[in-house]
Amino acid sequence: MTRTWSTPAPVVLLGWMAAAALAVATLVADDNAGRLLIGLATLLVAYLAAFASLARPRLTADANGLVVRGFASRTQLPWHEVKVKLQTTRRLGREQQTLELDAEDRLVVLTRLDLGADPEEVAGVLHALRP
Repeated sequence: MTRTWSTPAPVVLLGWMAAAALAVATLVADDNAGRLLIGLATLLVAYLAAFASLARPRLTADANGLVVRGFASRTQLPWHEVKVKLQTTRRLGREQQTLELDAEDRLVVLTRLDLGADPEEVAGVLHALRP
């Protein structure tokens, strides 16, 4: 059984729409400093939307192990090399959970936005899939 998780498609679409709106705002800005700042924001939002579009699915799990996709790479993590941990941190008065995949030479941290699901639920599924 193969399970996959990725950023929700509506969020990716919203990112592309925001990048397009910022690009238009860059063109209509009337001062150079504003044009520069809006242009930099456009590049950042476009980069994030491109990453969310190309790194789909972000995490795949099956009987052989895990596959984590990045911008231009795929990393295969066999079950015997990876420890699945749930990390809870407190920032700005809120608790935030992340899923940590700790391999021998690599640490992958995935958020709710990366997974499109609650990291605690994903950790439960991963522990159930692990042979």
